[in-house]
Amino acid sequence: MKDTYYWFGEDRTPSNDPKKRYVACYSSQDLVHWKFRNQVLKQSDPDHLGNWILERPKVFYNKVSKVSHKFVMYMHLDGPGYKLARVAIAVSDQVDGDYTYVRSFRPLDHESRDIGQFIDDDGAAYLIFKSRPTGGFFIGKLSDDYMSVEREASFVHAPLEGGALVHYQGLYYLIGSHLTGWAPNPNVYATAKSLEGPWTEFKDIAPPETKTYSSQSSMLIKVIGEKATTVIYVGDRWKPKALWDSRYIWMPLEIGGGATILPEPKPWSLDVRSGKSSILSAK
Repeated sequence: MKDTYYWFGEDRTPSNDPKKRYVACYSSQDLVHWKFRNQVLKQSDPDHLGNWILERPKVFYNKVSKVSHKFVMYMHLDGPGYKLARVAIAVSDQVDGDYTYVRSFRPLDHESRDIGQFIDDDGAAYLIFKSRPTGGFFIGKLSDDYMSVEREASFVHAPLEGGALVHYQGLYYLIGSHLTGWAPNPNVYATAKSLEGPWTEFKDIAPPETKTYSSQSSMLIKVIGEKATTVIYVGDRWKPKALWDSRYIWMPLEIGGGATILPEPKPWSLDVRSGKSSILSAK
């Protein structure tokens, strides 16, 4: 695991059993070339919901030796009309092994829709989740065994979803997406010196007319190398009529001093050893 990245995502392959929901795992050593590892979750309707929904899987690695399951997957679980608004948990002893469903619940007794994950520099694990009745979203600290959300670290009073978070040069940068369903919109960011806040006012991360270059915030990947640190914006590009063919954009952010800008997506390169990224010039 030390030299390998793992990526988990919804597997909506048309040939999948329509009664089940699937999560696939891929691995890479350079964040460029990816290898399929396993359909790590092949889940039947756990709560007898009928036309049920499983979205945005996030896997946490628990380093605590006394914990029985080292890998804990959080997912958005919902039913018809998105009225359930829960998270579900599945566990595995191997990162790319078969995950076993455990339970679903509302974290801290709040609705949970789009979720994000965050690991702070001290190793503490957090779940970011949207709650519409509160008019904002939560950053919740996980319990030591990662099997529940232990406490509220921060409540961000902004009607946003798709929360993505990174800690960079002493500041927390939080990106969110407006509530426009599958359609992209101008994503925004705020900063704070601590997770508890206070958070600054939200500002656009890209020219509003680009609608975040037709993407929705999904995660921020911090690549710490021997010479530099690169923060990568990962955004979903949804295709509502062909969700199985939805794609991503990956682009290094211009970040620092309390500001962050998502440049127009262009070909770029990354050296994970040095941590340096560069935009490739057109031939």
